Amino acid sequence: MSLPSLSSSPSPASAAPSAPSAPTVAPTQAELLDFVRRVAADAELVASLPLDPEGRTWVRLAGPGGSEAWLIGWPPGTGTGWHDHAESVGAFVTAAGELKENALAARLPTDGWKTLELSDGVDRERRLTAGQGRAFGRHHVHEVLNESSDRHAVSVHAYYPPLPQIRRYSRSGQTLRLEQVERPGDWQ
Repeated sequence: MSLPSLSSSPSPASAAPSAPSAPTVAPTQAELLDFVRRVAADAELVASLPLDPEGRTWVRLAGPGGSEAWLIGWPPGTGTGWHDHAESVGAFVTAAGELKENALAARLPTDGWKTLELSDGVDRERRLTAGQGRAFGRHHVHEVLNESSDRHAVSVHAYYPPLPQIRRYSRSGQTLRLEQVERPGDWQ
């Protein structure tokens, strides 16, 4: 499989995904991780992403098997906030710099709740330098951060099925609160 090409400009407003065609076989988490690792190793593609000192930049990539894939630039001090990718499995790899992932090692109810009290010991932290990444399953709640004070980070992400929604959360201590559900039309 060849590496993807950029399919849109790096402006968030113009990086809206188009409707993917239905794949014959869904890519596995391992295949998504292999794909993002190969893309992250493409120094020319990674260097082609324009970096903005104020906010994240991204471009859509052609992912394997109908997956949704993105090359993302992270200015110093930026992050995603707590969220999940609903029914999608995914993978991401840091291509440049370092990212920190805070994640919950707990299965959360999928619907019908607004506030949860988390158990002790559910927090996981990973520091991912260039070339390091991970795959994750459905309903994986995490936040991704570039904690550097002076250096951009770049990462590659892939999701299957293409993101049907993103649920955003706020967190105070052990309390997790569902704040917003975004659908593709909200970020296109």
